[in-house]
Amino acid sequence: IYSLCDQAGRDEMPWGRGKVGAESLFKHKYLFELAPALRRKDTRMRAAISVEKRVAIALWKLATLDCYHSVANQFRVGRSTVGVTLSQVCKAINPINRILLRRMVTPGNVREIIAGFNELGFQNCGGAIDGTHIPILAPDHLASEYINRKGYFSMVLQALVDHRGRFMDINAGWSGKVHDARIFRNSGLFRRLHAEMPVVILGDPAYPLMPWLMKPYTRNLDPDKERFNYQLSRCRMVVECAFGRLKARWRALYGRLDLHEDKIPIVISACCVLHNICESRGERFRNSWTIEAQRLENAYQQPDTRGIRGAQLRAVRIRDALKTHFSTVG
Repeated sequence: IYSLCDQAGRDEMPWGRGKVGAESLFKHKYLFELAPALRRKDTRMRAAISVEKRVAIALWKLATLDCYHSVANQFRVGRSTVGVTLSQVCKAINPINRILLRRMVTPGNVREIIAGFNELGFQNCGGAIDGTHIPILAPDHLASEYINRKGYFSMVLQALVDHRGRFMDINAGWSGKVHDARIFRNSGLFRRLHAEMPVVILGDPAYPLMPWLMKPYTRNLDPDKERFNYQLSRCRMVVECAFGRLKARWRALYGRLDLHEDKIPIVISACCVLHNICESRGERFRNSWTIEAQRLENAYQQPDTRGIRGAQLRAVRIRDALKTHFSTVG
């Protein structure tokens, strides 16, 4: 990696200007596991691109809005090589996600997460859930299915995060036209939570009110309901902040991903894996990235939340009990 930095110019590399902390990422033990999947043999015609350079090409493309041609010039490879390398690296990164999740979601870590949300103001909470739209180019088939309520083509990333904004569960690939509640009900996360969930998770009005999923009151608000909504929103902000940091660090997610729709979820998931590694390792994050991300977000604003009604009686009673608790302790 150091010779690669010297070749392209250390100050010109993304990690040279503090963009993603990639030099540290290369030293991370999980990324060393990419080598078997990415290593290629030399041929009589040309020498194979090294694993380090393949990963560097992918990280650069993910961390910037540079087009394929620009990245190709930076690394002295062909334009098509950039696209192929990006897909190969992201595909190799995705299995790391299962390893990270197994280590994050353990009995000890769950207790830490519950304690973290308790400090934020919500007791017995095991995570916050939300969805965000990732802009894409118009797909070749069924393009109208990908147009969201803001009028641009998108795919939805739905994620459950802990109190530190790290992804505990991700679901990427549903078209931008699909409602958050439908995505959630068809996810593996819903099936697992529905089977057995001793704690609650927090969602916005787009999600169904369940005994283990709390969302804000939306009608006939009084001071007690408003206080409950405040406590819930305060804790649920961690998932919105996580999406913000994800997109600010991996700006390709704003670049209308120029890939086949089957490959886009792989890229999105890889960015989530890299986000978790950066956040867990305390990689540097600059406020200027957030400012730039907000500017890009204005071009692709998130569709308004569409609330849904109806809830189980038990879920209503649990939410009312929490409302009474917050009004009592407040």
